[in-house]
Amino acid sequence: MPGRCLLGGKEKLDAKLARYREGTSSGKQPAMATFEATRPAVGAQALGVARAAYEFALDYAKERKAFGKPIVMHQAIAFKLANMITEIDAARLLIWRASWLAKNGGYKNAEGSQSKYYASEMAVRVTNDAIQILGGYGYTREYPVERWHRDAKIHTIFEGTSEIQQLVIARAISGMRVE
Repeated sequence: MPGRCLLGGKEKLDAKLARYREGTSSGKQPAMATFEATRPAVGAQALGVARAAYEFALDYAKERKAFGKPIVMHQAIAFKLANMITEIDAARLLIWRASWLAKNGGYKNAEGSQSKYYASEMAVRVTNDAIQILGGYGYTREYPVERWHRDAKIHTIFEGTSEIQQLVIARAISGMRVE
């Protein structure tokens, strides 16, 4: 087996992986720090998806008319759009802060996980609201919003699920091993 010499045999590899999982290996902290530093980038991807869906929904709401006026003039639609842009801006600020802290070496409360968690969940909410604003059109493949909704959902899964991000954040703020 070619990898056997390089890795020192399957038994040694299994033992090394077990040490990583248990946290007894010296390599765990650098590996987790790398994850924490890359999480704002995943949040930024989710932010881009949310921003695209918001802008599309806003343009649609300005053009689509119901009861003789653009639907953006109806309070229910206007409030949805107001919530969408507020969440987008909040996520952007979390991502900027986490990125700045990553560059300047100072995470204190798992800010990378905070930015990834909030931005990915926000993208799902914003794209869902965009679908609602477009009505039936938002659900069809003729419009990009349904695709953006699927794209948003994957950000809550890869590079650590939302539940893992919550666990990382809880451990950071409590200083305890939350199970």
